[in-house]
Amino acid sequence: MRAIKEARKFIERSPKQPQAMTLSRLVLALESEGDFAIADLYQLDSERFKLALEILDEWRLDRHYASKSKLFDVSMQLAVLDSKAEDAAPAPAPKKG
Repeated sequence: MRAIKEARKFIERSPKQPQAMTLSRLVLALESEGDFAIADLYQLDSERFKLALEILDEWRLDRHYASKSKLFDVSMQLAVLDSKAEDAAPAPAPKKG
């Protein structure tokens, strides 16, 4: 099970538990690119600490893939524009020889 999904289930089951609140603040900080006190992770038990590290790892990987898909979209748009520009360009005149 992916860590992000596991964290969501844990937070839904125990929203008032301090460890759930810490994981929730971590996710909010990652999404908003805001600050998060790294020392808060040390208050987590071993299992939740590992989960937090897995969230960080998955989040970083997901961002990489999101950036990759955005690059693909821009590249595809450019290819379409290039194709349209080639279609609209007049054909070169035949060489006289």
